Amino acid sequence: MMTTSEIANQYTSLYKQGKDVKALYSPDAVSVEAWAPPGMNREAVGLPAIVAKGEWWIANHEVHSSAMTGPWPHGDRFIVGFQFDVTMKQSGQRMQMDEMGLFTVKDGKIVREEFFYQAGA
Repeated sequence: MMTTSEIANQYTSLYKQGKDVKALYSPDAVSVEAWAPPGMNREAVGLPAIVAKGEWWIANHEVHSSAMTGPWPHGDRFIVGFQFDVTMKQSGQRMQMDEMGLFTVKDGKIVREEFFYQAGA
């Protein structure tokens, strides 16, 4: 079973390579956004719902660039920073986003992710 630090390092490595991180998640993981995406809930419960939320993001945003900082592990959790330059496809509004993700690990899997960013970002 991987430690929190090992999962954090693997998550950031896979993410930076544009590879799938789903294998690091528990099937019943929960994802919590700071604000509910349009027509969606703040919480996505279960891996299929988390995957669907990610697909929604890709379908609704043109990503011009992205970067990641971290990870910073602490006990059973770790934080990573995300920076995005995106255009919302529906409105054409381009924006820069600075977001933090807090991930909780249990039994060698990510069981919860929480995202922090400014309202309207």
